[in-house]
Amino acid sequence: MADKRPKMRRPAAVSDLLSTLLRGTPAELRLNEGRIWVVWDEAVGKRIATHAQPAAFRDGTLTIHVDSAPWMQQLNFLKKELISKVNEALGEEKVKEIYMKGGKIKAPATTAPAKEVKRRELTPEERGWISEQAQTVEDPELRAVFESLIRKDREHLK
Repeated sequence: MADKRPKMRRPAAVSDLLSTLLRGTPAELRLNEGRIWVVWDEAVGKRIATHAQPAAFRDGTLTIHVDSAPWMQQLNFLKKELISKVNEALGEEKVKEIYMKGGKIKAPATTAPAKEVKRRELTPEERGWISEQAQTVEDPELRAVFESLIRKDREHLK
């Protein structure tokens, strides 16, 4: 007997699928902690983000790399405000303390125009393998998405 559930109105984001899949596992906690890196630049502002970036997070303590001693001193005065802004962006009180250390800061990623990706034709063996892999997923909609992802990945391999 097939489980009848309503169709999705639109495709689900991969992050939502991963959250559902990992719920209740230690990986869910790590995925949630990783959001700190996602919200950092917007939470603290562009100017601070160009001089300080998250490096690690453990037991409520966020370690950030700061590119110079003057910036480290200035950010030390702003510690409570930084904690508040990051937690506000996360929507929960995850960061309890910030530890600063000197380090290199990666230049902010610039958005380059997307290059047209060349795809190759898949062999019948590859198509069969992809179909076989997708059959391990019970949900038909999720199976179709999974199969599409594998196919697109294989089309980009040389």
